Amino acid sequence: MAEIIIALDYPRLDAALSLVDRVGDAVSFYKVGPVLYTRTGPTVLRELRTRGKRIFLDLKLHDIPNTVAHSVEAAAELEVDLLTVHASGGSAMMRAAAEAAGENGPRLLGVTLLTSFTPGDVEEVWGKQLLSVRDETLRLVALAAEAGLHGIVTSALEAEAVKRRHGAEFLVVTPGIRPSGELAGDQARTATPADAVRAGADYLVIGRPVTAAADPAEVVRRIRAEMEGVREVAG
Repeated sequence: MAEIIIALDYPRLDAALSLVDRVGDAVSFYKVGPVLYTRTGPTVLRELRTRGKRIFLDLKLHDIPNTVAHSVEAAAELEVDLLTVHASGGSAMMRAAAEAAGENGPRLLGVTLLTSFTPGDVEEVWGKQLLSVRDETLRLVALAAEAGLHGIVTSALEAEAVKRRHGAEFLVVTPGIRPSGELAGDQARTATPADAVRAGADYLVIGRPVTAAADPAEVVRRIRAEMEGVREVAG
């Protein structure tokens, strides 16, 4: 069954840890991104570990292979469970990251196209006409798999195709998750929790629907109920 990861998209440590404590045992996995990590450094990771939580460090590494490899080694020392690198960094960079992670380091996830990207955004960055967001995403997924990464970060819209092409063991982490009835906000490619589970996602990354809620633990319970409903139907 897919797991929930809550995105701690806060600018301050106290706010992030307050959310973690309010959610309590309802969630065991949290994502720390560039804003919070830049402000707090490893402190936030240590605090999460103290609370018995697992960590998805979402730094989207994208640099020369040697620098990325050393960054992966540093993340391993911090006992990070999941770590992101940009698939667009190229095969050499991703292979260096995979070698640095080894068997005991963090599981590495390739970032394909950000879920905020529209086709027009991709065309602007890539400098070419885009025939299909899906095809471009799957091309980057294939590069990540061939380079030895453990999985991919992609929208739920591509999750089923990724699992079909690369197998059940290849992890699929889906951001841009919005419970039924929630607004998409600044995300262009979103999905409901039920959609993501049906597509085969292993982890659902959920931010503002939980972090902005008056009762975040109750929102988590409703999301999990929606996910469980899909499992019941499938069973």
